[in-house]
Amino acid sequence: MKKLALLFAGLSLFVATGCNDDTTEVMEAPLVGVWQPIKKVVTTVPTVGTPVSDGISFDTTCQQTSRWTFSSGNAGKRKDMGDSTTPGTCTPTFDRTFSYTYDKESKAIQIKYQGIVQPDQGKIISISDTSMNIMIEDKTDPTKFHSETYTFKRIPQ
Repeated sequence: MKKLALLFAGLSLFVATGCNDDTTEVMEAPLVGVWQPIKKVVTTVPTVGTPVSDGISFDTTCQQTSRWTFSSGNAGKRKDMGDSTTPGTCTPTFDRTFSYTYDKESKAIQIKYQGIVQPDQGKIISISDTSMNIMIEDKTDPTKFHSETYTFKRIPQ
């Protein structure tokens, strides 16, 4: 009887501790989807001189039709729209397909546009089901730090 009680106690302890998972996975919304840029902040910090930061809102009707699409399989398309010289009409200001790599752990993203040699390197600052912030850094000039931080909202499909 003691052996049966001891066996039952051991099994109970095993079941109680067997389900304990110390690794907590951070839930993150997927990057895949269609995103509308809302604003962009351009920051330049020279090694000598005054830092400059400018905010640009995508608030015209044409700019609000801009889209960045991240597809599964690491492919995508970016289409930025702007006002044309003809009133009431929109024109693409940047229209390229791209490939991308994204490391969820480090949040690093690289976007390689078709026809452009130097890929954009950056980091996803935050991402949720409805919004995302991406910071792209330009490190080609050693005399200054330059970044563009985009804020997006997800477009439901």
